[in-house]
Amino acid sequence: MSESEFTELNNLQNFSRPFQIGEIKNKSVKSPCKNIMKKLLILPFLILITTFSFAQKGAEKDAAAKAILDKVGEKYRTFEVVKTDFDFTLENSQAGVKETQSGTLIAKSKTNKFRVTIFSAGTSAKQEIAQEIISDGKTQWTYLKKDNEVQVNNVDNSGNGLNPAQVFTIYEHGYKYIYNGDTKVGGRTYQEIDLTPEDLNKPFFKVRLMIDKRKKQIYSALIFDKNGNRYTYTLRSFVPNIKVPDNTFSFDPKMYKGVEVVDLR
Repeated sequence: MSESEFTELNNLQNFSRPFQIGEIKNKSVKSPCKNIMKKLLILPFLILITTFSFAQKGAEKDAAAKAILDKVGEKYRTFEVVKTDFDFTLENSQAGVKETQSGTLIAKSKTNKFRVTIFSAGTSAKQEIAQEIISDGKTQWTYLKKDNEVQVNNVDNSGNGLNPAQVFTIYEHGYKYIYNGDTKVGGRTYQEIDLTPEDLNKPFFKVRLMIDKRKKQIYSALIFDKNGNRYTYTLRSFVPNIKVPDNTFSFDPKMYKGVEVVDLR
């Protein structure tokens, strides 16, 4: 790995730090998914479930949005472990780009443990792992299969980072929000909420959530970044309280023959 690649990955790989959603510039978007999926953009969908704001704007619709998000968080907090399968789509209409990959998240929120698996794009019946991000609450591993490399970091417990183990619950500061009303898709009713960051230096300017009204669960999020990219995360399944062994949330180099360990702690 070259020095420039090491520096770039070092800046991006820590799942707990704010990600760089604006990594893809319009002038260099000819192969965005290759770069995005390799680095995962560190799952920008986590903003939608980890940093919602209840900033007071005084509008009646804001109170409705808060009530909706409170119900989502209240339901999630009753679960010990959750597993979600999701699809991630990158779209840039100006560049004529639209590519999709799938992934899985297993999270144990009360102990800040998680495992995110991203699969390679393609139509193969057998899904092949492209990247994994794993945390035992103290140490975080980012495994890149193509490079046969794992990057090791300490977990950011400052409260400023993004932690997928705390999905659906940490939505107390950082964004303004508004409830846009209900939308029906395929016979189901979804509640649409727009979030806008209070920090204007964020690389994105809006997150649009679709929440399943009956299930009180987030169905999808559309993230708008300032470079014209659109990132859509759609949750295909949500399974609470699954049985998982403790080693789900750790990385054992012995299980990955010849893996290069890059310790960034």
